[in-house]
Amino acid sequence: MYPFWSLKTSANICGNVFGGKNIGSNFNLDVHIMAQTATLKKISTQLNLSISTVSRALKNHPDISENTKRKVKELAALMEYEPNSYAVNLRTNKSKVFGLIVPTISNLFYDSFISAVEKDARKSGYSMMILQSGDDPQQEAENLKLCKHNRVDGIFICITPDSYSGELFIKYQEAGIPIIFFDKVPDSGNFDTICMADEEAATIAAHTIIKYKKKNILALFGNRELSITKKRKDAFLKILEQEAKKTKTTVGYCSSSEEARQTVASILKQSMPPDHIFCMSDEILIGVMKAINQVGLIIPKDISVLAISNGFIPGLFNPEITYIETSGYELGKLAIKRMLENMEEATAARSIMLPSRLVEGGSL
Repeated sequence: MYPFWSLKTSANICGNVFGGKNIGSNFNLDVHIMAQTATLKKISTQLNLSISTVSRALKNHPDISENTKRKVKELAALMEYEPNSYAVNLRTNKSKVFGLIVPTISNLFYDSFISAVEKDARKSGYSMMILQSGDDPQQEAENLKLCKHNRVDGIFICITPDSYSGELFIKYQEAGIPIIFFDKVPDSGNFDTICMADEEAATIAAHTIIKYKKKNILALFGNRELSITKKRKDAFLKILEQEAKKTKTTVGYCSSSEEARQTVASILKQSMPPDHIFCMSDEILIGVMKAINQVGLIIPKDISVLAISNGFIPGLFNPEITYIETSGYELGKLAIKRMLENMEEATAARSIMLPSRLVEGGSL
């Protein structure tokens, strides 16, 4: 048996018609309907109006009188009517859903990015479908296809290191599906990209290290194939080579916190360990701090640390780690703003960068 509910209520609906009978300014209404199947047809039958009139009244169409709009909306509220979003999507060819693909949701940078995008998307009537690639190019391609099958209106994506989805990106653009690349973006192509000012962040880091007169630096970067790694490494080394030629700099690449921990643990055992460690990301910083704590070194007396960070992880340590801020939340605000612009009107691709700033801690 289907669940039914009974509604007895009073309202002020003047000159209305229910079941062919005129109702005065006050009335008692007995309605027996299936709550989950309140439809335009049911409303139109009760009010003796056409379905199209009811539909236009609910949309505040100017051709419908204010009195009729009021009566339709009051009854729709009583019957707990909700538009059939699937039917609306088919009619408008819009899903009102954005796809968002990140390497992992557990990363604090991506968590704050998602928070900003979801918040502003909801304000504009959009929902989010959030997917994880796990930095696996095959999973990334599957996620893109899933976005297509769910008819998303646009896609936000942080690409995998070995992404082979270039052809899919182009096809989606040609099909009119906007794609916003963020954080880790393609090296080339006519795409909308939203990134931190990676060269600026690395330049600030290098100048800070020079200011504190560090002489033996271990600089740890992420996956060497990613454009974000290349940009940060090249800018960082350029400043040191130009302005601190006597400084020794050792470069390492780490794809995870554990790899960073192992790398640092091994280097700290050398006869001439570094007096400073630069971390390209929060993920690397976590591994570096584990290794330093395991050895029992004191920061900044025995060794100093500087990171590029979203800001949360540095505050977990004592002393707090000095860092160059890269805000996932602010990056998300820029990304959703650009996406909504594309929803209004397709425009030429743009590359947008979010400036960086130094946040002093006690690790230098």
